[in-house]
This record gives sequence, C-alpha cells and structure tokens, in this order.
Amino acid sequence: MLFIDYSSAFNTIVPSKLVIKLETLGLDPALCNWVLDFLTGRPQVVRVGNNISSPLILNIGAPQGCVLSPLLYSLFTHDCVVTHASNSIIKFADDTTVVGLITNNDETAYREEVRALGVWCQENNLTLNVNKTKEMIVDFRKQQREHPPIHIDGTVVERVASFKFLGIHITDKLNWSTHTDSIVKKAQQRLFNLRRLKKFGLSPKALTNFYRCTIESILAGCITAWYGNCTALNRKALQRVVRSAQRITGGKLPVLQDTYTTRCYRKAIKIIKDINHPSHCLFTPLSSRRRGQYRCINAGTERLKNSFYLKAIRLLNSHH
Repeated sequence: MLFIDYSSAFNTIVPSKLVIKLETLGLDPALCNWVLDFLTGRPQVVRVGNNISSPLILNIGAPQGCVLSPLLYSLFTHDCVVTHASNSIIKFADDTTVVGLITNNDETAYREEVRALGVWCQENNLTLNVNKTKEMIVDFRKQQREHPPIHIDGTVVERVASFKFLGIHITDKLNWSTHTDSIVKKAQQRLFNLRRLKKFGLSPKALTNFYRCTIESILAGCITAWYGNCTALNRKALQRVVRSAQRITGGKLPVLQDTYTTRCYRKAIKIIKDINHPSHCLFTPLSSRRRGQYRCINAGTERLKNSFYLKAIRLLNSHH
C-alpha cells in the first residue's frame, strides 16, 4: 500500500482543466461556466492591524474552507484510475492510496501503477510530497522476501510498519492494538471533562449526551472495520472507558459489542440496497427457497472469519 501525500492539493486545481472534465461528465455548460467564474479572478489581500496589502488576483486553486472545494477536487481527480486489474486506487478528498496485490513475487503491475500515477500528477498540476508519502507492505507468508523500495522522482519512499489512514491506525500485521491504544488514551482525556461537568451539576441526561458526542464517537469511529479482529485485551481496555463514563453519568451506556453488532447490520443493509456500492456484489443471495439468506464463504483464517463482511452476512442470516 502506498499512502500518497500531495503538496497543497486544493491550491493546485486548474479551473480550465476542471471545466473540461466537468463537461466530459455531462454537466450543464451554464454550471461549468459558473464554476469557472467562481474559481478565477478571486482577489486576495493580507490584513495586519489597520494595514492592508495590495490585492493579488488568483486564477488557480479552490478556496480553503469552502464547502465546494472537496467536491470540486474529487471531480478534478475522477479520471485518476487504475491501469492494472490487480491494483486499486482509494480516494477520499485529497487522501489517495494505491493498493497493489503482489502475486508470485511479481511487482511489475504495482510499480507501473505508481509510475502512471506520477505521470497523471504531472499532467494535472499536482505535486507529490515524497517526504510525507509512505509505503506499507502486508505480507503473511512464512517465507517473506525482500521488496525493493519505491522511488518517486528519484527519492526513496519511506517504508513504515503502521500508518494513520482516515483516522484509523493500520499496521502491516493488520492488528488493532496500536489503534485501540490510541483511542483509549484520547477517550480517557475526555473523561476528565466529563468529571468536571458533573462537578458543575449537569444533569445525567446532559452528561450522557456529552459522552455520546465526545467519547463514544471516538471509541466507535469506523468500528465495523476494526473491532471484529480486536484482541480480548483490546476490548477490555475499550469497555473499561465505557464503564468509567457510566459511573460518572449515572446512567446505563451501550456496550461497545452491541454498538459494533448494530452498526454492522445497518451497514450491511445499506450496502445491499445500493447497487452502485463497490461491495454490493459480496452479498450474494441464496436460492429463492431460502429467501433472505446470503452466501457465506468458508474462512481459512480467524482474521477473515472476524472481518466485517462475514460478520455482516452471519448477522443478516440470523435475522431470517
């Protein structure tokens, strides 16, 4: 996996190229012209006290903090796609990750994908920040081999054992101790604020709302992706935070296991209803005589058995 970092991604959008891509996607010409007018000819000044600098006209990039900027950037990069079937490119706003499946020690497709991404960036005015770009290799074979380093613009990309991706700490062993340790520490810091609020005399209902917003949101963030493969020790540490919060609020709080189960089921239903979801094809219905049942593959490892998809399918089948 190659976690890409761009230098000032939103500031490098070329409006003229963006409009061409929007027209290719079939957007109304009037809307394309509005976007072009919005992104070009924008004056910018710097104010220090009562002093104001001379205005500078900007004709490139999207305004920082504007709600349209992430959408416009996503549309600008929609044509950044894989060139090999064994690879995939995961994009979320300006976060981009190249994932390559290495078979029979042949890394040709993966390395060509990285090279093609570099070419695409040059053609679209995007600069790869090689110093912040990281590579992580996930290899569970008994006989592991050395993997040559990835080079971008003549610079070696640093290889790491863990990386924080969209708020989740992923490790090369796909265990979740690093992530749970991080969120437990963060949640315990929020417990201090909860105790302070109780001393100020807030009602149990207000304390519970504070817990749900500021502590449970941390503990349950993307819980469907990682909780299933947590160790018993990890789960005890997480639940210990919940019990501490329960003593402070004085009310019963949901157990994380129940939160995990509920969210797995809801997410599975959402994927099944969305035929355009990339994972929709993984939920295959059984014969009509077993209506409401879904095919569940045999898991050869505990890691696969406890993954979201198999857990979700078991939950769906148990509800019918």
